Amino acid sequence: MSTSIGIDIGGTKVSGGVLDEDGRILVRTRRDTPDRSNAPRVVEDTIVEVIEELLVQADVEGVERPATVGVGAAGFVAADRSTVVFAPHLSWRNEPLREALGKRLDLPISIDNDANAALWAEHRFGAARGASHAVMITLGTGIGGAILVGGHLVRGRYGIAGEFGHMQVVPGGQRCECGNRGCWEQYSSGNALVREARGLAMANSPMATDLLAHVGGDPASLTGPMITEAARHGDATATELLAEIGHWLGVGIANLAAAIDPEVFVIGGGVSAAGDLLLGPARDTFARQLPGRGYRPAATIVAARFGPDAGLIGAAALGAEEQM
Repeated sequence: MSTSIGIDIGGTKVSGGVLDEDGRILVRTRRDTPDRSNAPRVVEDTIVEVIEELLVQADVEGVERPATVGVGAAGFVAADRSTVVFAPHLSWRNEPLREALGKRLDLPISIDNDANAALWAEHRFGAARGASHAVMITLGTGIGGAILVGGHLVRGRYGIAGEFGHMQVVPGGQRCECGNRGCWEQYSSGNALVREARGLAMANSPMATDLLAHVGGDPASLTGPMITEAARHGDATATELLAEIGHWLGVGIANLAAAIDPEVFVIGGGVSAAGDLLLGPARDTFARQLPGRGYRPAATIVAARFGPDAGLIGAAALGAEEQM
């Protein structure tokens, strides 16, 4: 059975795996994403290190040597699926990533947006399997998105379709790294969750007392996974913060339903690990704000089957299929 490498590049981590034809991860590794103050070459070095480590692991564990590499990149990937036009959380600006990696690796390279890769994984093997019209929303450092119509990924004329995180939902709202204000990802993402928790803590709100106790009183040490874990254990403030993120998620989904009309919304990314603490409020808000509610079929909102692995699984599948 042939194998392929999938790489998922996010705002905080570069994760990779060697996968078989059924989307199963056979070996895996990860690195921290270099800070965006670093030159593009530093990010490229990290990707190459991950791929080289995977090749060594595959040899050691007796896994068939991968024949292709698929990369899912957190950013605007041009229609040529070669260039990262812009990455808000990385230093890439018109970065010829496929060419750069191709010069250093003796394998065919495929590049796509990370959310496109995640949706393809869910369509091929997971929560959107069998759906002809689906939307993927990835909640991580920011918000990524992807669209499936008629069983095909919709990338747009310039390759940048699905950047839902930068839809404006609050005019004049929070400043976004993309340069605008009030973008959706400023209200429903990992960054938004942490910002709100730290804001409460730095304001000396008694609501943050229990959260601060988990991090020795240091607001800067509050993280999204820690807040989610506190909510799972019944912390009222953590639960409220996740519900607020979920509310804004539902607002955006209702807007997307009006524009795209899919049969299913698949929610992935690291923040989706909160499960119904996040998706419950999202479904409630979606039901209240869906245009024509009560008189039209409503899309379902489901958690991604593969969670944070969806990007690398889909990237591997897209890379292998591109070479067929």
